[in-house]
Amino acid sequence: MHEFVAQLVNGISLGGIYALVAIGYTMVYGIVELINFAHGDVYTLGSFFALAVFGALGVSGELHGAALAFDAGLALLVAAVCCGLIGMLLERVAYRRLRNAPRLAPLITAIGFSFILENAMQAWKGSAPLPFPAVFPNPTLHAGLVDVNAQQAFVVALAIVAMFALQLFVARTRTGRAMRAVAQDRQAASLMGINVDRTIAVTFLIAGLLAGTAGFVSGVYYQSTWFLNGFSAGLKAFTAAVLGGIGNLAGAMLGGFLIGIIESFATWKIGGQWSNVTVFAILILALIFRPSGLLGEAVPEKV
Repeated sequence: MHEFVAQLVNGISLGGIYALVAIGYTMVYGIVELINFAHGDVYTLGSFFALAVFGALGVSGELHGAALAFDAGLALLVAAVCCGLIGMLLERVAYRRLRNAPRLAPLITAIGFSFILENAMQAWKGSAPLPFPAVFPNPTLHAGLVDVNAQQAFVVALAIVAMFALQLFVARTRTGRAMRAVAQDRQAASLMGINVDRTIAVTFLIAGLLAGTAGFVSGVYYQSTWFLNGFSAGLKAFTAAVLGGIGNLAGAMLGGFLIGIIESFATWKIGGQWSNVTVFAILILALIFRPSGLLGEAVPEKV
């Protein structure tokens, strides 16, 4: 029973990382109906930027007090902002001109930019996995059968806070209402005076901010990073978005946690080499039997 609970906790914390990336996928798809396959590599860039900040500050181990708040906070801020700006750059350079093109064109472009980012990271940091400093103290809280360490609690709390903050942003702010209008009918939104280009750019900015945050968190959690991490994590986050209902923020969060739990239990019961098979089998079943996702709704296709 103790092992079962431990795997459940591991799955929830892993799912928190997937959820942060999946929210970015679902936001972009909800606005422009594009699966941004470069998003996973933007997530990996977040860990690279954070690692560069720690290297510049001379951080190599655990931090405490003001040093923890400043150094880790600066690394998180730089990772998030840089990834947000890269997300905006991708939208401006790669996707904006293809907005009215056949859907295959932006999809191929997204895959192409994914390879570009991967090779750029390889040229920057090399092809070997990189150690990430264990900057956070990681005490374990014991509560009956449940053992939760500080890093796991941090991941889950950050994912939940991000989801609720985004829900409030989309529901209560002027920009959020503009995003919902553009998602519903881009042409009508433009006629009503909404700057569609700016709204879409802000969406990519927010998705990049979340990806950079997830990259920082993954580096802290796994204490390593690698230029190809985004390929696997991006596909699993995409699976989470589809499972939860792509275009639905709460669905992306739910899907992320479910995929994390499924992967954790699959690794425990049938081995790590079969965990990816299990996750993508779930994707296939979801597409066959519930293509709109657990919280998604079947809606008419936009024209």
